[in-house]
Amino acid sequence: MAEPTVPEAGVDASAVADRESSAPDEEVVEDPRSDAERQRDEYLDALQRLQADFENYRKRVARTAEEAAARAAGELAGKLLPVLDALDLARAHFADSSADEAAALTQSRALLLDTLEKAGLERVDAAGVEFDPTIHDAVAHVPAEGEGDGTHEVTEVLRAGYRWRGSVLRPAMVQVRG
Repeated sequence: MAEPTVPEAGVDASAVADRESSAPDEEVVEDPRSDAERQRDEYLDALQRLQADFENYRKRVARTAEEAAARAAGELAGKLLPVLDALDLARAHFADSSADEAAALTQSRALLLDTLEKAGLERVDAAGVEFDPTIHDAVAHVPAEGEGDGTHEVTEVLRAGYRWRGSVLRPAMVQVRG
């Protein structure tokens, strides 16, 4: 509570009392413009947060859809591997044949393999490379000639392996020396 002031000489005491009682009311009254600006700033902040959240959501949904499509394509490629194996066996069977059926079989295999390779399939079937347990499955072992240097070399690929966009779908079944 404010201390009462002593009226000055020649000043009406009731006027001083009116002034003192009205002064605190003036401090309580807020400017309607500043209140509107504060509200505007709050709404702007809320809108910006909402917009950022929505943008993050949109990116997350797009990334999830891409991952699901890639996973589905990889599963389909994995299901087609037995078809490629059958075509490889048929091609090996008709290797010496010059029949039209053998040529058609070779072309069909090449077309399927090229299409899958363009989508991200990579064949693992090189002999003479160092054994890598992440991409090879050793099912046979041949002793090294002389003293080995501790490395293992793939001597024969018994069944081709495949990678899909860098990850192994199926390891190559190989014979190893060393």
